[in-house]
Amino acid sequence: MWSANDGSGAKQGCRTEEKLRVGGQRSGFWSVLGRGLAGRLEADSVSAAYSPPSDKDSSALLAFRGIPSLPRQISELKSHSTLQALTTEANGWAPGGSQTSSDQSGQLISFSEALQHFQTVDLSSFKKRIQPTIRRTGLAALRHCLFGPPKLHQGLREERDLVLTIAQCGLDSQDPVHGRVLQTIYKKLTGSRFDCALHGDHWEDLGFQGANPATDLRGAGFLALLHLLYLVMDSKTLLMAQEILRLSRHHIQQFPFCLMSVNITCIVIQALREECLSRECNRQQKVIPVVNSFYAATFLHLAHIWKTQQKTISDSGFVLKDLEVLAKKSPRQLLKTLEIYLARVSKGQSSLLGAQKHYRTQAPHCQELTFTGVCDLPPRSSEGTWLN
Repeated sequence: MWSANDGSGAKQGCRTEEKLRVGGQRSGFWSVLGRGLAGRLEADSVSAAYSPPSDKDSSALLAFRGIPSLPRQISELKSHSTLQALTTEANGWAPGGSQTSSDQSGQLISFSEALQHFQTVDLSSFKKRIQPTIRRTGLAALRHCLFGPPKLHQGLREERDLVLTIAQCGLDSQDPVHGRVLQTIYKKLTGSRFDCALHGDHWEDLGFQGANPATDLRGAGFLALLHLLYLVMDSKTLLMAQEILRLSRHHIQQFPFCLMSVNITCIVIQALREECLSRECNRQQKVIPVVNSFYAATFLHLAHIWKTQQKTISDSGFVLKDLEVLAKKSPRQLLKTLEIYLARVSKGQSSLLGAQKHYRTQAPHCQELTFTGVCDLPPRSSEGTWLN
């Protein structure tokens, strides 16, 4: 169930922040300071161990109010230990960690940097869980051997296993790299220049089911977020992502954008495990770029079907079922379509949506929509068509 709020009352988190910023009423620093002070005052009211600020702290704040040289004073106050703590809390990061991590928390992260993080950390506990290929028995195994796709080259299997291992990893809010991935996705899709809270109903605006994106990664793990990161960090695919996001906010054809993306990642994982991508991976002698392009191509095809065939949220299960069958059967066809589309985008000749008058700037929050994803569909036979 994709639940949307009724929109009553003032929004908290990033959307409140955005309204204030758009209105030009506060700078980014004041926004952070305001949120941090609010959180600190709330904590003070319940903490018996709280000690009032020192005279030095009070005098610094009092002096600041009357001094017109704001840039210099802001710089000085930012270095103040109390305000550093408030800034940290306001950005949604737990205190602690190196200064380098703190400095990088607000920076965009590239796909290659995020991938390098997973290549260097210990993932052995997650790797034990993966099942690189589908187990087939009897006639299914014979048919696959005679008529199925070729096996993945030996030298590419470690790269394939890394992809499947990342899909076993969850979102860790204490990991700065994980947080930067989320922040980058948010900023690129919304156009915001400011950080947002890692939890909050602003994620529902992007098509997650709730305030915590981690709860929607079932079946795809952190690979789902890496795919979104890949989509938004390339200028050509970013335009595609923004078009699909607008389509997801259509007043009739609306659907949860990020949740749909997670389901596309689920299809990609299954296609990889069923060796449907092996031929293309062997041809290009790489796995991750093929997997990324296949994800984007499958998402593009879904958007095309959704728009041209006037699909609605009630059709989601059937659309995803047919999409998975097509993706596994004709991956090269999807990749070629993506290639043509991106070539036209680079020349300004291609658009999924055309006129934009029926597209909202925010996701609808006036009703509850039932979304059936790949993971909600019943499992199939020993061919392993659906994820368990």
